[in-house]
Amino acid sequence: MAAGLGLGFLAVLVIVLWISSPYPDSGPGGALHLAAGLWLLAHGTDLVRYETLSGVPAPVGMTPLLLVALPVLLMRRAARLGSACGDGSDGDEVLPASAVFSAVTCGYLAVGSLATVYAAGGPMPADPLSAAWHVPLVAVLAAAGGVWVAKGRPLGPLPEWVPKGVRRAVARPRYALALRSGAAGALVLLGGGVLLVGASLAWHGAEAQGTFLTLTGVWSGRFAVLLLALALIPNAMVWGAAYALGPGFALGAGATATPLGFEGSAALPLPRFPLLSALPPQGPGSPVTWAVGVIPVAAGLAVGWFAVRRAREVSYGETALTAGLGSTVCGLLMAGLAGAASGPMGSRELARFGPVWWQTGGAAAAWTLAVAVPLAVAVHAWRNRPAAGTGDEWHAPGTRERRWDTLRRAAGAPLVPDRAPVAAPAPAPVPVAGPAPVPPVPPVRPQPQPNPVPVPEPGPEPEPDPVPTPIPDPVPATPVAPPVLPVSGARVLSRRRPPL
Repeated sequence: MAAGLGLGFLAVLVIVLWISSPYPDSGPGGALHLAAGLWLLAHGTDLVRYETLSGVPAPVGMTPLLLVALPVLLMRRAARLGSACGDGSDGDEVLPASAVFSAVTCGYLAVGSLATVYAAGGPMPADPLSAAWHVPLVAVLAAAGGVWVAKGRPLGPLPEWVPKGVRRAVARPRYALALRSGAAGALVLLGGGVLLVGASLAWHGAEAQGTFLTLTGVWSGRFAVLLLALALIPNAMVWGAAYALGPGFALGAGATATPLGFEGSAALPLPRFPLLSALPPQGPGSPVTWAVGVIPVAAGLAVGWFAVRRAREVSYGETALTAGLGSTVCGLLMAGLAGAASGPMGSRELARFGPVWWQTGGAAAAWTLAVAVPLAVAVHAWRNRPAAGTGDEWHAPGTRERRWDTLRRAAGAPLVPDRAPVAAPAPAPVPVAGPAPVPPVPPVRPQPQPNPVPVPEPGPEPEPDPVPTPIPDPVPATPVAPPVLPVSGARVLSRRRPPL
């Protein structure tokens, strides 16, 4: 089903372009044969073009990477649906993942074999040897990814048939970090390649527009050229990344474009195509072309950042090894992308077209390794630096007391030591109350009487009784305030009077 949908989509597209073309020479049969050849080209299969000016068959091996998404997505979806139908939810027997994988892959390869035989009778047949390994490779990878997603993306242990040493090595967390950091570096490189291609197209916009308009004069032909240019945009991304890494890309025999210069293109008859109008000018490099070196540096920074674990028990050697493995993963990814984005576009001068896979992969690994390892070690040291209060001057003995002394003096409160133990003061002696002094008693004046009464002659006047001295109440003892003990970490604030 996945293979049939892919073939049907391309067949409809080619038939529409054939109908709208003013030169339908080959007939509908030739259009269908061409659709089968394009479907095989989407898997990476080389096509052979026999109708050339020189009469020598010319291979066409550059695969538009956007076309690869069509069979990959369809195959992945077929594997997911096959796994979902056999999950036992309807009471049926649960199908193992291997059975779903085998059924989907075998059906896809059967359709691929028929398409290879059918395309052999068209204007651009497929190379049988190239189709014999490209189509199975894409089918196996896409089906495995679909089954893995349908099973919930398990990351458990490997099967028992895998050697024990390999299972132990892969189970370590450094490999997951290496894959993540390597993928991050490759994404940064591809993003830089997009920026380079976009900037170059904007700079050479007039030339690209003129090439697009003069390549064909009918709207169906221009639409076909536009579709081809869109399908080749991922290839241009990889070419831009290879250019930033240093090896550049080949434009035929003896012509290579690098940041250091573009030599050998004077006698090369390049095909007229809008994307090729964005090539750098011929001659030695300039500071503008040298500035593309910031892209691999940024990729190395991404690899080094994502290669650091947050656990404190990880050593510096483990961190450096993880960054090195991430650089290796980045190099392998870029080598695979460079190999898929390049290929022959003809014979003789056009036999080499695009970046060289081993040069691009080696340059990506070298750039990221040189930047990622020192950065990963530095980030690891920063994340695992000593905690605050261990060996720093801010928390040194005596510094805390001086800070609190300054703060309390500024607030108007006395300094209370924080950490020095304070001895409790001795209790104050309680004074014993003694007899209070007797105040002087004023003399009593006699009261005058209105009618004096004769009184006999008094005798000697008796002495008056002494006035009793009042006993004063005992003076209460003054309460002694408890000693002020230091409270560690407490903050003493003084109470200020509100303004009148």
